[in-house]
Amino acid sequence: MNKLALIGKDVSKSDSAKMHGFIQRGLGSGCSYELVSCPPEGFDAAVKRLLAEFDGFNVTIPYKLTVIPYLRGLRGDAAVFGAVNTVVGGVGYNTDGAGFALMLENGGIRPAGRRALVLGAGGAGRSVVKKLLDAGAHVQVFDVNGDGAAAVCREFAGAELLGSVTPEDRYLIVNATGVGMHKSEGRSPVGEDVLSRCEAAVDLIYVPRQSEFLRLAAGLGKRTLNGEGMLFYQAYFADCLVLGRAPRAEEAKALFEQYREVYQA
Repeated sequence: MNKLALIGKDVSKSDSAKMHGFIQRGLGSGCSYELVSCPPEGFDAAVKRLLAEFDGFNVTIPYKLTVIPYLRGLRGDAAVFGAVNTVVGGVGYNTDGAGFALMLENGGIRPAGRRALVLGAGGAGRSVVKKLLDAGAHVQVFDVNGDGAAAVCREFAGAELLGSVTPEDRYLIVNATGVGMHKSEGRSPVGEDVLSRCEAAVDLIYVPRQSEFLRLAAGLGKRTLNGEGMLFYQAYFADCLVLGRAPRAEEAKALFEQYREVYQA
């Protein structure tokens, strides 16, 4: 049985233990999973304990960059993004982008050669922009923080910076902002005028399950996906790293469908 954990400032309400336990069992293994909430001043001791005593661990806000100096190196997307969400054997990985890409694939969204708009240029937005460009999409980026959006466009060649969002024909719009959750629940970062001109809308938010952004899009007859799939698939990729096995899209999709049957019945 693998000894795993999640470290973050406050992970007390995280579903990670339930999710990783389910995935590990589905892959023929098992795990214990500890939720480690710690303030910044406690991070040093906590991460050293995890590195010494655990088979692997996941990292969430605000420590995806803080953890890097403690690691032996970065691989894959972690090196590209300079952010880590999974640690195995003292090496940092980032499975967020792969989780997003697999969510699109298994959700029937094919952005290759199509125009996609990404709203939000933070950590999640950067992952989304990179993966959409990798998939061959024509990517537009908008953020109320124009400097942040400009930095993403400089970092990833081919991304188009938008100073404002106007209605135009697009295949996909992705909400990678926090608008629609917590205190902004019930709000959408764009209105029906913009959403009416797309074919698919994806929100990285998964609580609530249908954000206002997705409610508007669904009402217009658009294909919609929330971020639960990305959350599950990034966990699946992380567990494959722990188990040293190659990930398979169909396997991940089947596990996600089983997970929803069990926990959302």
